[in-house]
Amino acid sequence: MAWKFRFAQLYASDMLPHMTMIKPSITKQSSSLKVPKHVAIVMDGNRRWARQHGLEAVLGHWKGAERILPLVRAAADIGVEVLTLYTFSTENWARSSSEVQELMELISHYLKTHIVPMQQESVRLETIGDLSRLPLFVQDVLHHAKEETKHGTKIVLVLALNYGGRDELRRALIRMIDDVEQHKLHKTEITEACIASYLDTAKWGDPDLLIRTSGELRLSNFLLWQLSYTEVYIAKVLWPDFTQEHLWEAIREFQLRDRRLGGV
Repeated sequence: MAWKFRFAQLYASDMLPHMTMIKPSITKQSSSLKVPKHVAIVMDGNRRWARQHGLEAVLGHWKGAERILPLVRAAADIGVEVLTLYTFSTENWARSSSEVQELMELISHYLKTHIVPMQQESVRLETIGDLSRLPLFVQDVLHHAKEETKHGTKIVLVLALNYGGRDELRRALIRMIDDVEQHKLHKTEITEACIASYLDTAKWGDPDLLIRTSGELRLSNFLLWQLSYTEVYIAKVLWPDFTQEHLWEAIREFQLRDRRLGGV
C-alpha cells in the first residue's frame, strides 16, 4: 500500500514528531480513590491534523493510531482499568470508499504489528460494536489479536468498531425481545440494570470519564446510555497531538470534580 511507504518516508525524515513518555504528576497511591477506572475517548481530529500538515487524510489516521499504545501504557500506570476508544463509527461508512478501505487496512496493519507490544504491556484487547459488517480480513486479525492478548491483566483496551450508541441500543432491544419471546426474560424484570446487561459494555460498566479531543462539544452517537453520569473533558488539541500530559491534565480535572451522581 502506497500510503504506508509515504508514512514511512515522513516518519524517517522527522516531519512527524516522535512520541516521548512524560512522567505523570499523579500517582495511584496518592489518588487511588479518584482515579477513573474506565476512561472513554473520542479520538477526533485526525483528518484536520493531516490537512494542517498538508498530508493525505490516511496519514492523519496513522499518526493518530501511533498515539494509542503510549496512552494505554500511561493510563495503565495511573490505575485506569479500562480504556475505550471510539475507533470507527457506524456513521464513518458514509466517508469515501477509498478512505474507508484505507482505514480498514490501517486497523488490520496496526493490530498485526502491535500484538507483541500489547502482550509485553499486559494489555487485553476487546471490542464493542457490530463486527459483522467489517471486512473478513479485519475480523480475522481482530479475533487473532484478542486471542493472543486474552491473558493481559494490566488494562483492557476496548476498540469501538462499527459502533454507534443507537445501533447498540437497537441490537440490545432485539436480544431482549428474543429472550422475552423465549421466556428467558419477563417484561417486569426489565430494569435499568437489566438493560445495561444487554449492552456491549456490560463487562466493564459505564465510563467514569469521557475525553473528546479537537474541541468539539458533542457525543457523536458514542455510548449514549453509558454516559448518563460520566464526567466529560474536552481537549482542544487534535487527537494526533494528544499526549500523555494531556491525559494527566484530564485526570487531574476529573479528580477536582465532586461526583454526586444526582445526589446532594
